[in-house]
Amino acid sequence: MDASMPTLQLPDAPLQTQQPEHGKREVLCLARKKWVVLEPEEWVRQHVLHHLSQLGYPLGCMSVEHQLTLNGMARRADIVAFTPDGTPRILVECKAPNIKLNQDAVTQAARYNLVLKVPVLLVTNGIHHAAFGLDEKGSASPLTQLPRCPER
Repeated sequence: MDASMPTLQLPDAPLQTQQPEHGKREVLCLARKKWVVLEPEEWVRQHVLHHLSQLGYPLGCMSVEHQLTLNGMARRADIVAFTPDGTPRILVECKAPNIKLNQDAVTQAARYNLVLKVPVLLVTNGIHHAAFGLDEKGSASPLTQLPRCPER
């Protein structure tokens, strides 16, 4: 727990932070295994990574700032959780806790999903969450919880 960051509506995550002598506070990314600047959005991202790992998605199967090309433009999805066989299952768009979730955030995730075609979208600011399951035709239905990682 980092006293400088807000309490989130996600399970507590065992995060390591450090304060370099000349620099901004950093957190050790659970998936990337490197120190990154601890911004509010990163605080949310690390808690989501931890939560997904508790649902059985291996940290080594999560892509943070996943690169994709949409309409010829380079974009990055905050998190894409893959199954151990490499199937993308959940696309996550993270916002800082002080940013209200709105239709723009959901639309952003949906646009990224035109490329990734995952069955589950999550948009979260760590306090409020909007999760959707998508059928083969792309119709979205609200989810009350995220699915566990399918067994291998």
